[in-house]
Amino acid sequence: MRMIDGSDRAEWTIDVGGLSRGDLIARLDACGIHRNPFAEILLADAVFDDAAHETVAVVERSVSDLGFPDGATLPDVFGAAARHGLGLCPPITAPYLRLATLDQASAPDSILSTGRAPTGSLHVASPPLRADHDYPKGFYLRVIDGVPWLRGYRCDDEYVLSPGDRLAFRVLGSGPNS
Repeated sequence: MRMIDGSDRAEWTIDVGGLSRGDLIARLDACGIHRNPFAEILLADAVFDDAAHETVAVVERSVSDLGFPDGATLPDVFGAAARHGLGLCPPITAPYLRLATLDQASAPDSILSTGRAPTGSLHVASPPLRADHDYPKGFYLRVIDGVPWLRGYRCDDEYVLSPGDRLAFRVLGSGPNS
């Protein structure tokens, strides 16, 4: 991880894809990464079947960093990110980012929030795999009591993220599909 812009926002360059679903899950297990049922649903998606390898530059931004001091919906946040030269990560990015960020700080509490992003979480901005709002929307990373988690989450397009909620975006121009 390296710091950018003289701030505490992080940037990573990670390799994504190139592993079979079974090998990816085995690597997550070997690193002690826990998953919730929504993450398991997402990992079972066909997008993880023989995903091609690529190198992706990923940067962390808060909703406030993107110009929303009072919060915003995911579509608004994604639109603002695009205006800042950031894009959505490939759908397979989150498990690989979880593997690359095992040193993520523990959340200040172990509360698994409903209706808001949990403290200490980093949502990986990626396109949803289904239009159905009952299907998990994507992944977030969190460390709870020293245990790294890869968690799936659900929300609709009306859900408002808080100004301090943090998301990981792809730096555009960092790969063949940027």
